[in-house]
Amino acid sequence: MPPKLALLASAAPDAQEALALLARRYETVPVEEADIIIALGGDGFMLQTLHATQHLDTPVYGMNRGTVGFLMNGWQAEGLRERLDAAEMAVLNPLRMQATRSDGSVFEALAINEVSLLRQGAQAAKLRIIVDGKQRLDELVCDGAMVSTPAGSTAYNYSAHGPILPIGSDVLALTPVAAFRPRRWRGAILPKDSRVRFEVVDPERRPVMADADSRSVRNVVRVEIQSVRDIAHKLLFDPGHGLDERLIREQFV
Repeated sequence: MPPKLALLASAAPDAQEALALLARRYETVPVEEADIIIALGGDGFMLQTLHATQHLDTPVYGMNRGTVGFLMNGWQAEGLRERLDAAEMAVLNPLRMQATRSDGSVFEALAINEVSLLRQGAQAAKLRIIVDGKQRLDELVCDGAMVSTPAGSTAYNYSAHGPILPIGSDVLALTPVAAFRPRRWRGAILPKDSRVRFEVVDPERRPVMADADSRSVRNVVRVEIQSVRDIAHKLLFDPGHGLDERLIREQFV
């Protein structure tokens, strides 16, 4: 019996057109009843889909109807079931962000790509970095900093000159954004189970915001980040076009 499919699409016209076409060609079911979820859109929509369906043990196969499409397969209406039968799976663990605001309230969110801290105003941020309870950097003067998963290492992390991490590697990238002091500090590669804490130095004069996959919170004074092993996002890719191959390819362009 073929797997039951559910279709989800972004609001973009190309994605909606693809949704209508696939809905005519293939029998579908609601997301909660599906064996495989088909996501139509770009990388942003894929992240939304993974977050929205994380309570399900259902793999997601994306087809690019957006721009970059790093987390997506190529668009093709024909032969979908054959592609699904041959697809390879990648499993991603998200990061949990716990951000404490200046008023004492706490904001929690999960990030599949990265958790980032960014200055809110004209002045550079000053951040103290603690890893597993040990202070590693007394003061980082910068525009921001982030902790990235291997899946997210080719996104904002790579733009900030952070390292590309192989999928399946048990490490995280800690990368500064436009570091002013220490001038030559390029970041660190940490074990996946590391507990990273950023403390904002002088938050009133140098306010900082935090972001977890586009879920943002302002005026933070402390942000704690750790990988979550008990949540596993399953992505399906066409053979030879999985995340491992894409990560390698990105380093030769």
